[in-house]
Amino acid sequence: MRKLLVRNARIINEGQITEADILIENGFISQIKSGLSDKDINQIIDADGQYVLPGVIDDQVHFREPGLTHKATIHSESRAAVAGGVTSFMEMPNTVPNALTQELLADKYAIAAQRSLANYSFFMGASNDNIDEVLRTDPKTVCGIKVFMGSSTGNMLVDNERVLDALFRQSPMLIATHCEDEATIRSNTERYKIEYGDSATAALHPLIRNEEACLKSSSLAVALARQHNARLHVLHISTADELALFTNQLPLTEKRITAEVCVHHLWFDSDDYATLGNQIKCNPAIKARHHKKALMAALMDDRLDIIATDHAPHTWAEKQQNYWQAPSGLPLVQHPLLLMLEFVNQGRLSLETVVRKMCHAPADCFQIDRRGYVREGHWADLVLVDSTQSTVVSKQNILYQCGWSPLEGHTFKNSVTHTIVSGELVYKNGQFLTNKAGERLAFSR
Repeated sequence: MRKLLVRNARIINEGQITEADILIENGFISQIKSGLSDKDINQIIDADGQYVLPGVIDDQVHFREPGLTHKATIHSESRAAVAGGVTSFMEMPNTVPNALTQELLADKYAIAAQRSLANYSFFMGASNDNIDEVLRTDPKTVCGIKVFMGSSTGNMLVDNERVLDALFRQSPMLIATHCEDEATIRSNTERYKIEYGDSATAALHPLIRNEEACLKSSSLAVALARQHNARLHVLHISTADELALFTNQLPLTEKRITAEVCVHHLWFDSDDYATLGNQIKCNPAIKARHHKKALMAALMDDRLDIIATDHAPHTWAEKQQNYWQAPSGLPLVQHPLLLMLEFVNQGRLSLETVVRKMCHAPADCFQIDRRGYVREGHWADLVLVDSTQSTVVSKQNILYQCGWSPLEGHTFKNSVTHTIVSGELVYKNGQFLTNKAGERLAFSR
């Protein structure tokens, strides 16, 4: 039996900060108690002066494998995730080929089983013509069904009203949606191409993929979910306009309709296109400053349930193309915890809220089996944070395969020092101690 002891931990968990030791045995937390014996312990971590958090669960990433491995791989991006305190991820189906069959979905799980440092799950993709495959998905072993109700790659735009109705009516499991109205985006694109041609810049992005496109699509998804009592999770809310669709009158575990906000929609606004341009071009677009203020308020009052990244790496060369050709998406999975802790330093969030929205809430929302909390009997996914040690984002410490970040040059006031994944110490002070530690997530449904 392998034993790991974390001593003198300042544990942030379930709305409290407490001090105790944490004993980990064979992957699970066996005891949380002060003064635990170090007899027969294989490994000891002294967390004196540091915070110990449950591992961050990122419910929306794009790790690009298979088919787009010139941008990223499951191994490379899970390393970056672990270095940033993300111990579990849920990855999207718009890889190449798109994960639209059970066999293609199984292929991704097989890759992760061999190469992922973080715990993993993969969404089953929906299209206009694969509903039979979607309905074969096992709710206990797959995080959810992903429906692109806006522009996407390959055969993944679901715009057939009959198919959408059938998905919401028949799916026995969580449906996660990307909500942007395709017709609105196409109309705006045509208009701005005529007006700006090749001189267009990323500053046009929030005008093309505007509030109207988001609200129209999100409203449709919510209406379908209410009509069929479906379990809906709306990804990356980016506008103040959409917030009235969501409630804070129920506990998360009782909600049938939930919503996520991404770190970049809280951190950046449309003023940042002037300096970062295509680096922050993403879908849905980063919009005007008043939206990010409204999103933060909705996060605080529980209309928005989860914080995620929508990590979507592209090569630097791809991002240097003109606005129309440059792909959408930015790499973020190494830095979401540091970003949110910066809001703590600014007095805008509490440590307890960060843990609730990044760790507890994803576990509850997706009904993940025994993760997301520091509890006896739960998997030991833990992150140690040093609030006295700063982190400067630079080319030298960026672990994304794409090699760049829109956060380069920023100094965060905290650092991630240790990350434990499924009971194994994977990352310690900039060094990786293993090449594989992640387990497949299971779901209590």
